[in-house]
Amino acid sequence: MSGFKRLVPRTLFGRFLLIIVIPLVLLQLVAGYVFFARHWETVSRRLAGALAGEIGTVIALRREMENETDFRRLLFQMRRRLVIDTRFEPGARIEGDTKPPGISIFERTLFVALRGQLREPFHIALDGPDRRVIVSVGLIDGAMHFSTQRKRLFTTTIYLVVMWMVGTSILLLAIAVFFMRKQIRPMRRLAEAAEAFGKGHDVPAFKPEGASEVRQAAAAFLEMKERIRRQITQRTEMLAGVSHDLRTPLTRIKLQLAMLGGGEAVADLQSDVVEMERMIEGYLAFARGEGDEAPTPTDLGALLDEVVTSGRRKGGAIALARDDEILLPLRRNAVRRCLTNLIDNALRYGEHVTIETRRLDGMIEILVDDDGPGIPEDERENVFRPFYRLDASRNPETGGVGLGLTIARDVVHGHGGELALETAPGGGLRVRLRFPL
Repeated sequence: MSGFKRLVPRTLFGRFLLIIVIPLVLLQLVAGYVFFARHWETVSRRLAGALAGEIGTVIALRREMENETDFRRLLFQMRRRLVIDTRFEPGARIEGDTKPPGISIFERTLFVALRGQLREPFHIALDGPDRRVIVSVGLIDGAMHFSTQRKRLFTTTIYLVVMWMVGTSILLLAIAVFFMRKQIRPMRRLAEAAEAFGKGHDVPAFKPEGASEVRQAAAAFLEMKERIRRQITQRTEMLAGVSHDLRTPLTRIKLQLAMLGGGEAVADLQSDVVEMERMIEGYLAFARGEGDEAPTPTDLGALLDEVVTSGRRKGGAIALARDDEILLPLRRNAVRRCLTNLIDNALRYGEHVTIETRRLDGMIEILVDDDGPGIPEDERENVFRPFYRLDASRNPETGGVGLGLTIARDVVHGHGGELALETAPGGGLRVRLRFPL
């Protein structure tokens, strides 16, 4: 069963074509068999019977005619009207055929017809470049040789029928392929639009077309796209309002704390206020996700150079191995934020960071390795949750608010890519990013 599945085309167009071609071929085979077994064989048998009857008539008249002149006149009329060349060879002996010569249906049919018409021994042969049919009949005083064209034994309609069958089949197949392409094109466009939207690209030129079912699916896709955009916009606007509302009381608290002067309690409150501001900014960055930024062709290698240079200014030891030019449609600011978060995390918990780019089949892969403590395998999915921190392995005093990896994966997924956490060859953490080309 698995072997049969491998033979079935994967594309919808290929399967539609297979659905049309298989019945068409079966129809041609059945029609061809019926035609050959019935019509062609019947016509060939009748033509062979007519030729055998003419030869039998001449042999019968030869036995009855005593006047040689009359017999020669009969042979002349046969040559003229029946297109059969007849020659008498006195004293010749004929070894009669005991079975049909050759494997041709014409020879077998003629043999059967002659055996029903003649009592004398006879022999059938094909001779000459035009493969004329020669029938030799043995008589008491010699042999009669009958020569006629092979077309006397078969009909040319077989070729016309085959040509019409093949020609109409090709025409019908071409028409079917034309209409199938027109029906499949809207589905392909819908798939391309969904894939582009999943990668974060806008599809303003897409519109429903094709059959009613395809139009219904396309309309559902457009409605879903608008709902997702409305949800993102509402989330961003709501959090922008929350940010504005919270920053005002936080500013008043900071001013009041500054007026209170020094003291350990005041210092603790000021630290809490700063931490609240950091959390608000981090949450806004996560929720916003650079959603209003449009993808543009970006040199990923140059962008990595910028991020690595910024990390080195902070005192980090970063090694970069990349291709010369990697052009991708990216939201530049969002990807910069994603890479910055990953490199900052690697530098925070490790001393050396290695970044490498690879070209895969239809993908660009970025590996970010550090030599830090790593993340336990059972916690690698949890760290993508907003505000989730590994207190046991990450220093809460130096760590962020728990949104770095969340923002990074949100950005990568927004480009139709993947982000996974693994164990680095040196024992630290490896972050694997993949962006589609």
